[in-house]
Amino acid sequence: MARINTNTASILAARQLGRSNEQLRSSLERLSSGLRINRGADDPAGLIISQSLRSEIQGVRQAITNSQRASNVIATTEGALNEVSSLLNDIQAKIVEAANAGAVSEDEIRANQLQIDSAIASITRIANTTTFGGRKLLNGSLGYITSGVNISNISDLRVHGVSFGTASYVPVTVSVLQSAQHAALEFRTSSITADVTLELAGPNGVTGLPLLAGTTASAIAAAINLVSDATGVRASLINDANAASGIVLSSMEYGSNAFVQVTEIGTTPNVFSTVDGDGNTVNRDIGRDATVTVNGTSALGRGLDVFLNTTGLSLELRLQESFNVVGSTTFAITGGGASFQLGPGVDSNQQVNIGVQSVAASRLGNAGVGYLSDIASGGPSSLVKGEAAQASRIIAEAIRQVSMIRGRLGAFEKNTVDTNVNQLQITLENLTASESTIRDLDFARETSELTRAQILMNAGTSILAIANQTPQTVLSLLR
Repeated sequence: MARINTNTASILAARQLGRSNEQLRSSLERLSSGLRINRGADDPAGLIISQSLRSEIQGVRQAITNSQRASNVIATTEGALNEVSSLLNDIQAKIVEAANAGAVSEDEIRANQLQIDSAIASITRIANTTTFGGRKLLNGSLGYITSGVNISNISDLRVHGVSFGTASYVPVTVSVLQSAQHAALEFRTSSITADVTLELAGPNGVTGLPLLAGTTASAIAAAINLVSDATGVRASLINDANAASGIVLSSMEYGSNAFVQVTEIGTTPNVFSTVDGDGNTVNRDIGRDATVTVNGTSALGRGLDVFLNTTGLSLELRLQESFNVVGSTTFAITGGGASFQLGPGVDSNQQVNIGVQSVAASRLGNAGVGYLSDIASGGPSSLVKGEAAQASRIIAEAIRQVSMIRGRLGAFEKNTVDTNVNQLQITLENLTASESTIRDLDFARETSELTRAQILMNAGTSILAIANQTPQTVLSLLR
């Protein structure tokens, strides 16, 4: 049959040519963009998955940037603290030099005091001027804010890290389960009956005390107290109203690091016989650390000092002697600290909080020994007042505190930030590879598809031309 009104062959050829043209257009688009999926119609399921992966990739990339910025903040803070440490070491050297009173003149001591004053002022200046991106780092701005702290129970509270989660504040309950104690030995006699040399040892050192027969207990106590700074042991009457009651030798500090030991050196035994609090004859006693829980978690006690380091709360504090009994006290941490977003998702599990307390001269030290500002001219522990020993204890505590801050920051940078960056980089590699597998174009395969589409286009065009010529054969029937 020959029909001219409807050219079915031409319609079929045109449809196939259109399909080939669409395949060619699609191949050209993919090759020019480098992507297998350019629109939802290319692969709906693949588009959904790849978009989700792209979102995760962006979050991980930003988390890496956040972690690197956090590392820069820590490095800036640690660099400033390094200068503070150097100044504290210089101050310590001047204090030790001034203690050499037999070889140092008053003018030299005053000169040392001037250098110490300058160093203390520099420490406070560093605390006030160390910044990163306009945010001050060492003036207490990154410290935590507390409320309801009873200073008659707790002193020297330093909060290092808190996880607030979704809460606006964190309540803290400090419970003393067992009090801290001094090490103590009692000599329950009014005097000694024979010559003896006592070797008295304590946490600070050991010294020998030669005593003659008949020396009274009060005289022995006075001799012990003369060297208490060298031994860390002091003596007092068991009964202040009765000098014959004997004496008690006790460590100046609380805790298991404190001890008292008395050794007799002489030919007559038991001239200076001592007993513990239970009446047992012993020549050595050790102090006891406070047993404390914080929010129900067992904390580390070291004398009256309490340390807690958990994921949700990290702090240290000192119990007041008046609170060194079984009991509880509460306070709240209401804000503050530095919060670092280290993960790709915004939730408390992917955020880390750390506090950096002020290192100004008025904050370095503690209530037990004094503060760095006390060493300056006019302070109660200045060199010009002859308080080199007390100044030395203050500077030792200040050096310890700065070292602890640097250690915590170093641990945070190494064990938290750096490891987080390494983990995120591995995650980024895997996510990128997965997204590439789904969305990126396989050029080898697509070029073969392009060649196929080109051939089909050329063939389809030729066939369409032939199909359009076929109706003309009808003209031969009209001749």
